[in-house]
Amino acid sequence: MPSIILVVDDQESIRHFVSHALTDSGYEVWSAESGAEALAKLGEGPPDLVLLDLKLNDTDGIDVLKRAKELYRELPVIMMTAHGDVETAVEAMKAGAFDFVTKPVHLDQLQVLVERGLESQKLIRELEHYRRKGRAHFSLDFVRGASPAIHRVYQMAEQVATSDTTSVLIEGESGTGKQLVASIIHEKSSRKDKPFLEINCAAIPKDLLESELFGHEKGAFTDARQQKQGLLELANAGTLFLDEVGEMSLPLQVKLLKVLEAMTFRRVGGTKDIRVSVRIISATNQHLDQMVKEGSFREDLYYRLKVVPIHMPALRERKEDIISLAGHFLRHFSRTFHKNFERLSPGAERMLLAYAWPGNIRELKNVFERTVLLEEGPVVEEAHLERAFAPRKNPDEGHGNQVIVKLEQALMSPLIPDQGIEFETIVEGIERALIVRASEATGWNQSRTAQMLNLKRDKLRYRMKIYSIRHGAGSGHEQSAA
Repeated sequence: MPSIILVVDDQESIRHFVSHALTDSGYEVWSAESGAEALAKLGEGPPDLVLLDLKLNDTDGIDVLKRAKELYRELPVIMMTAHGDVETAVEAMKAGAFDFVTKPVHLDQLQVLVERGLESQKLIRELEHYRRKGRAHFSLDFVRGASPAIHRVYQMAEQVATSDTTSVLIEGESGTGKQLVASIIHEKSSRKDKPFLEINCAAIPKDLLESELFGHEKGAFTDARQQKQGLLELANAGTLFLDEVGEMSLPLQVKLLKVLEAMTFRRVGGTKDIRVSVRIISATNQHLDQMVKEGSFREDLYYRLKVVPIHMPALRERKEDIISLAGHFLRHFSRTFHKNFERLSPGAERMLLAYAWPGNIRELKNVFERTVLLEEGPVVEEAHLERAFAPRKNPDEGHGNQVIVKLEQALMSPLIPDQGIEFETIVEGIERALIVRASEATGWNQSRTAQMLNLKRDKLRYRMKIYSIRHGAGSGHEQSAA
């Protein structure tokens, strides 16, 4: 859908010239010959950008600008002015104009300004989307809980929120609610009306992560066709949440350290320092102190991130909260899927309390999403939960049992049979089964899986690669893994 541009000028020749040029460039153009007509069109709905003459027959362009900004605060308005009115154009900038262009209008200059104005509008809308998304997530997952462990977490989060520049490191297993605590810190701080942006450092290839964080200049690398602002710029005056910060490369760690120390950075391919005011909240499910000893994480960055550490307890460590969380998700998904679930049976409650919840709150939430979607209420019974847990079972369980049988035959027989044994198949089956089982127990977190198996992470990743173990893959011989 093309961007809509409103052109306001009382000279028909200029309106025609500018409108024709913008239409040729692929924009949808509205036009108005007076301030009154322009305001009438704005009253019908916002365009994406306004080109506004500074001097109109029926009113002053600045008055129209002020009224337009009252209607749509973030609407970019570019003023058109004669050479002798530059001082008035500066006044318009103070009143909220995005920029100004002098007459006679040069199309190349106008095109650049229009693109910049539309890009700013796009970024503003994206930020608002992220803000709404963050608050929706906050309202969905937030249950304060009654356990002492989580009470200490929320108490510390609210305390640290009062100092809106202090760096916070949130540590804990996957699925424990680290992003939610970061949201609480932001919402309780003086930055709450500014952007809260997040990035998962493990989900983005390391060679692209720098560009996502710092942005890049046009031509900085092969695919950099235009300038791009990074998350640090977009989060200016707000909060940036770095999830899985332990996955960041050492060269990028150096650059992040500079941001924390000086609040300045350069875009990829840039030569100018950009100053920002951003609170950095980071999170990890790894043991960063151990990574510091191994040399894979910088010690100076570790302590700079960990000005205030917050440890998220696992769900099994706060069993007092399991039933209240379950009830919260039950009510939410009942509304979402238009079901009539009202409560848990005593047997279902006992089942929830007896389970270890390796995937923590995220797993609990998923269980109730499946249960409410696939079952009928009004009471959640044990049988409902058993079916919801069923997808966790290993789809290659039959293959695993065959491996055990073959291993027992090889080890328990007095002699190796004449036809020999399937050595590679047995060894592969054992490694595959152990990796899948450990991965399921850790919620498919590779660092914790490697620790559980006493393997180096690169060795674990190598085995997962050669055995085609991927989280969410199909069943059969090809197992699911992270």
